[in-house]
Amino acid sequence: MSKAPEPASPAESSVLMGEIAGVRGVRGELKVHSWTRPRGNLLDYPVWTLQQHESARDWRVTGGGWRGRHLVVQLQGLDNREAAEALIGASIRVARSQLPAAGADEFYWFELEGLAVENRAGVSLGRVNGLIETGANDVMRVVGDRERLIPYTPGVHIDRIDTDAGRMIVDWDPEF
Repeated sequence: MSKAPEPASPAESSVLMGEIAGVRGVRGELKVHSWTRPRGNLLDYPVWTLQQHESARDWRVTGGGWRGRHLVVQLQGLDNREAAEALIGASIRVARSQLPAAGADEFYWFELEGLAVENRAGVSLGRVNGLIETGANDVMRVVGDRERLIPYTPGVHIDRIDTDAGRMIVDWDPEF
C-alpha cells in the first residue's frame, strides 16, 4: 500500500497530509504534525495549501527539517511569530496531482476511504471508514449495520478494488 501543490478545492483535488501544531522561535517557523509515512516526506511537497475553516491559502515551503523531535518548516513570507501563531490548527493539504503514481494494485489510503464493501456473495458490509496501521498488516474499519475490522490483505481477504466504481469485494463472513 502506498502512502501534492497548486491552488485547489481542498475537498476535491487535494489530500489532507497533516496540520500545523505550533510555532518555534520568533522568525515564523512552524511545528507540523505529518500524516505521511515516513513523516518527513511531507517536506517533499514544495507548496502546501493551508486551510482554516472556509479559507485556504497556498504557501511555498522554503525550508524545513527535524529540530529535536519536531518536524519544523519555514514558509515563504511568514517571518514572525505572531503571523505563525495565527496558522496553528490549519490543515495541510497538497494537490493530488503532486502525489507519486501508485504502483499496480497499490492504493493510497484516501482512495480506499468511502468505498462500498461487499463480500463475495454480494452482501453489503458497509463503507471503509478508515484504516488502522498495525505491525503485521493494515486493517480497514468498515462501518455499515455495525463496525467490522477487516485486514487489508490483498489476495487473502481483499479480492478486488474498483475505485472508479467506488467498491471493494472481500472474502469476509458478514457474521464475523
